[in-house]
Amino acid sequence: MIAPGFAGVEAQLWLWLIAMIRPGAALIAAPIFGAAAVPIQLRIILSLAIGMAALNSVTFQMPPDGVASIAGVALVASEAVAGLALGFALQIGYAAAFVAGETIANAMGLGFSSMVDPLTGQSTPVVGQFLAVIATFMLLAMDGHLLLIHFIVASYQALPPGGLMPASAFKAIAAFGGTMFAAGATIALPVAFTLILVQLVMAMLARTAPSLNLFAVGLPATLLAGLVLLAIAAPVLAESITDALRASLDFAQQLAGG
Repeated sequence: MIAPGFAGVEAQLWLWLIAMIRPGAALIAAPIFGAAAVPIQLRIILSLAIGMAALNSVTFQMPPDGVASIAGVALVASEAVAGLALGFALQIGYAAAFVAGETIANAMGLGFSSMVDPLTGQSTPVVGQFLAVIATFMLLAMDGHLLLIHFIVASYQALPPGGLMPASAFKAIAAFGGTMFAAGATIALPVAFTLILVQLVMAMLARTAPSLNLFAVGLPATLLAGLVLLAIAAPVLAESITDALRASLDFAQQLAGG
């Protein structure tokens, strides 16, 4: 026999579980929050705090047969998809810095040099890591992490728990991914194009002086030119990355608004 004080504990636990799904999925897919260095306990606490505040702002009823039913599984799936869409929208804009860094690293001849990214746990070029750090600072400076939480809470008004995201939202995400890929190439264009010109000069020198060791001269010259160009173009790169992050925040707001 269950004690009277614990009669509603199970129902409350299931309610907490439903409330954590959408914020938890968004935090896993989003940058900074989804980093491997962020403790999972912290994400659980944030998911519960955000989810309970958001769920109290709408009218919600558990499925009659509980979560372990077809309606319950559909509810969990819809909440997970909504959260992943919000977090992934911000991650796409953040990934523009990685695209730019990989392009610049290949032009500098540093494509073979990589290091483990603490945010994703994957190996990325060193230049991409440098631009990712800039993107992280820019995102925190514009309060992007707070705006993401605001968008998660606001999404409960346009898409209550159990509601399905429209098919047009997935098409918009795919189109936005292509736009951010182009934005990453645009960010890398000033530095990468100049490095290609340096490589063309090295190629002409190799043709005019066949005895010249291209690897002994060309690689240091390209690396030096790349470092100088990165130092000169750092303000422009930071501004371009900020524009990409701002576009991803605007897109996440559109998704949150339905």
